[in-house]
Amino acid sequence: MKIAVSSQGMSLDSEMDPRFGRAKYFLVIDSDTGQFTVHDNTQNLNAMQGAGIQAAKNVVDLNVEAVITGNVGPKAYAALKAADIKIYLCEKGSVKQAVDKFQAGQLSNAGQANQEGHWV
Repeated sequence: MKIAVSSQGMSLDSEMDPRFGRAKYFLVIDSDTGQFTVHDNTQNLNAMQGAGIQAAKNVVDLNVEAVITGNVGPKAYAALKAADIKIYLCEKGSVKQAVDKFQAGQLSNAGQANQEGHWV
């Protein structure tokens, strides 16, 4: 399974980024092989608006089946759900720790956005 994790850095030891839309990077990990790729998200760091939707579009284009992040707003949540991507919430830790928790069934599947929209 391909999983995108919001990350502050470019390695599995990097801290998760608690933000989805404004995460610095997304690491896409193949949970079967452990292989990963790094995808820059800096174009959304200072976006005036639409960061969550644009990040969601970028993640959808990576053909992942799940996302692990700390927080997700309503528009990003709707965009990911529309693409049938499961969203899991993890409060903190490294990317590797988040993936390990996911594989152990310790992360909750987000039933809704857990963050208000930026412009609400």
